[in-house]
Amino acid sequence: MSLVAGSYERFIWGFKLKTLKHSTETLTLSPIFSFPSHLSPIKSVAVAGSVAVSGGSDDTIKIYDLSTSSEVGSLNDPTATVTSLALYTPPSLSSFPRNLFSAYDDGNISLYDADPFVHLKTMKIHKKGVNDLSVHPSGKLALTVGRDSCLAMVNLVRGRRSFCCSLGKEASMVKFDCSGDKFFMVMDEKISVHEAEDAKLILELESKKKVLCIAPGMNGLVYGGGEDRNLTAWDTVSGKVAYCIEDAHSSRLKGIVVLSKIDGASEDELFLVASASSDGIIRVWDVRMANKNKSIPLAEVNTKSRLTCLAGSSVKSIKKPLADSSKSSKEEDEQTEDL
Repeated sequence: MSLVAGSYERFIWGFKLKTLKHSTETLTLSPIFSFPSHLSPIKSVAVAGSVAVSGGSDDTIKIYDLSTSSEVGSLNDPTATVTSLALYTPPSLSSFPRNLFSAYDDGNISLYDADPFVHLKTMKIHKKGVNDLSVHPSGKLALTVGRDSCLAMVNLVRGRRSFCCSLGKEASMVKFDCSGDKFFMVMDEKISVHEAEDAKLILELESKKKVLCIAPGMNGLVYGGGEDRNLTAWDTVSGKVAYCIEDAHSSRLKGIVVLSKIDGASEDELFLVASASSDGIIRVWDVRMANKNKSIPLAEVNTKSRLTCLAGSSVKSIKKPLADSSKSSKEEDEQTEDL
């Protein structure tokens, strides 16, 4: 299991979650790499297998090979600040991404082939900047929300926008759940749950303060965090809080990764969640400990930087090599994760 974080100070951070020898219950975050990869703050990161990408305010996307702990290329196609990134991995490939999708602050999104990284198309989706992008598990469509207070659906097969509606208020995030049957939107302190088929509102989840990051989990859970410094898991069926780790960080949460998406995860691994904060600390939690008086992280690391985003790979083994591209480099890649 690998975690990658971006920071305001232009640094990219990579860590591997390991189980300590002679102990199946003690975890540690071992550093893979850290270096200033961008010319300005990093806005978004995405990971699939051993492939990682980051986008920043310098209008550039960087590509990394986690198995060699190195940057292997860059994409200069972005038309503005990169606000969101997504790597799509089909079930047939299981461990290697097929496509990269990127969203920009000028309302455009771009599609790339990920083997090798080749630019396919750039589309105008919003009148103003795109805040977030989420790809359906089928890989056939994506949802975007923008600063124009609109929700848009993009047909990724035909490469065009197929639907757009006004929300009346700006949404900062949109995410499909693990099955693709529902999606979530964030507006300030509220997380709305919708049917994916017709966007019908199912229920609303409310946080104490502004929500800055969410991540869909297994068993109908969605995790959120933000200005309240708590790591909260809501049950999307009942609308109630299932778990809540209060004061998970000393500052606001900026990223959440659900580690339980690992195929073949054991019963204990089904409750592992990683969180990153602008205090520079990344922590791994067992959310079941939220019912205890004091929740103690299973592992943590201090980057001593202002973290802006977090992503993780939930694939145990990498079998497909990376190929070089004239536009951006990709290296040979074969890796086995420790968790």
